[in-house]
Amino acid sequence: MLLNDRSQILLKTLVERYIADGQPVGSKALSQFSGLDVSSATIRNVMADLEQLGLVASPHTSAGRIPTAQGYRLFVDTLLAVQPLGSVEINAPLPNDNPQHSIQAASQLLSQLTQFAGVVMTPKRSELHLKQIEFLPLGDKRVLLILVTNDGDVQNRIVQTERQFAPNELIHAAQFLNEHCAGKTLSVLLSWLQSDVIRVKQDLTSLMNAAVAVSSNLNTDHMVIAGEHQLLGLHDFSGDMQRMRQLFELFEQKTALLQLLEQGHHAQGVQIYIGGESGLAPLDQCSVITAPYQVNGEVVGTLGVIGPTRMAYERVIPIVDITAKLLGSALSN
Repeated sequence: MLLNDRSQILLKTLVERYIADGQPVGSKALSQFSGLDVSSATIRNVMADLEQLGLVASPHTSAGRIPTAQGYRLFVDTLLAVQPLGSVEINAPLPNDNPQHSIQAASQLLSQLTQFAGVVMTPKRSELHLKQIEFLPLGDKRVLLILVTNDGDVQNRIVQTERQFAPNELIHAAQFLNEHCAGKTLSVLLSWLQSDVIRVKQDLTSLMNAAVAVSSNLNTDHMVIAGEHQLLGLHDFSGDMQRMRQLFELFEQKTALLQLLEQGHHAQGVQIYIGGESGLAPLDQCSVITAPYQVNGEVVGTLGVIGPTRMAYERVIPIVDITAKLLGSALSN
């Protein structure tokens, strides 16, 4: 869309003032902050043209105007000057002692720095290997299952069993499973359920099923979200509880959001989805900024920020970009 210099300056000023104040922007403010020596009548004429182009809109209760999703898109694509982050904003690498710790820290960092929701699509773990399985008795036909994977992740689950297991039985069960299954992938573990070896150990069936169920969850949970509650306090969403419910249902179900992140998995650099561009109805009033991250030179996942369309894009974009690099570095190490 071609705009003359004056229209570009006024649109840029309007978007920046609306992002800063959250209030419709009138001709007086545009004249004050744009630096242009033009009359209020000229500014009103330009605003009318921009509204006709679908770049700004007039709320019924105000004489000022606000940017539309299309206006934000033009602003981001052609008028935005991304600012480098201050050294105090991200002043330490992410932890690299455990992949899950690194991923969780990345999502929390995104949320902390932006005050929005931080999301991380974790590397797919189709070749997840089991390192160790342990069982601890809890009484009342309950057993604590401790499962350690080859990447250092530790998962604890309480399992309801068909009968009460004695401590020595659980020790022998863990020894048996570690002997036959440690170091093997989930698919191999599943095949063991039908094997002759398992049939001679009938009492292990419920314990094995529990281990497989935990492993399956590890294999399919491909996203970590932090800071969803940050969105509850935003003025942009405070008057639409129905939309907030839809947004939190999206976070809970994850599947549709994961598909959106997977689009960024194959993209070059930062991707920005404004309003309806995401294709997800709960995000119609949101913007999603994503970036892929690499481990040892290979793209393995995507992370990003979800917030209102009225966000400081010039600051959020470098936060997402740098966090992707930090996470890739932590996982590579």
